[in-house]
Amino acid sequence: MVGSTTVGFRVLVTGLYLFLLAPILIVVPLSFSDDNILTFPPTSWGVRWYAQMFEHQALVNAFQVSLSLAAIVTVLSLAAGIPAAYALHRFRFRGRDALMNLFTAPLLLPSIVLGLSILLVFVKLQLLATFVGLVVAHLIVTTPYVVRIMSTALTTLPPSVEEAATMLGASPLVVFRRVTLPLMMPGLVASAALSFLLSFDEVVISLFITGPHITTLPVEIFNYVESRTDPLIAAVSVVLVAATLLVVLLVERSLGLSKAMGK
Repeated sequence: MVGSTTVGFRVLVTGLYLFLLAPILIVVPLSFSDDNILTFPPTSWGVRWYAQMFEHQALVNAFQVSLSLAAIVTVLSLAAGIPAAYALHRFRFRGRDALMNLFTAPLLLPSIVLGLSILLVFVKLQLLATFVGLVVAHLIVTTPYVVRIMSTALTTLPPSVEEAATMLGASPLVVFRRVTLPLMMPGLVASAALSFLLSFDEVVISLFITGPHITTLPVEIFNYVESRTDPLIAAVSVVLVAATLLVVLLVERSLGLSKAMGK
């Protein structure tokens, strides 16, 4: 009875994984198509669209914008989220829970609602179609994740370790640099990786902020598929999926996902 239940559970899990991976299983063969339009299965094979991907100037420019945007957003998210998480976890003060709920509120809002709200505010601030506007908009999305992950990671950091360092004569700055920071490094790495991926892949909110003179890669892909049906975007998608898996594998190999998430 137990054996049949285990087999049934494994079948269910396998079916769930296949369902989730089904789009990727279709996109990968399409990316190696040599046809002029999307047809499955492809009638001819090649790497033509992978080569043409680097010749499409609009996609290359959008990739450069997304890369620099994600790097800046990651740094700023960590700079804002780590002190906030540390203060919320270490200190007890009135309104602490309300402040935590405020910081993480964007996680509860649908992206379309959040994007529309940002649009209405940015119109008055004249931040639409600007790089600064994109940075601020993405920070609203990524910083709550940093606060949440770092708050979870800090629960595994015993205050007695910091107290012992203080009693031995270390200054608060030395305690943070030599004791606290190394212990919270797994959570920091996970926060940085997630912030980078979220910013790089963000499309819904970016659609409200971008304009004709500045656009991100996901938005450029969205605009491309509206007017064309060739396998170029399939090749771009495979490259992005492979890059995302590479980041996840690096975190897993270096720290372990459970440890990086503060568990």
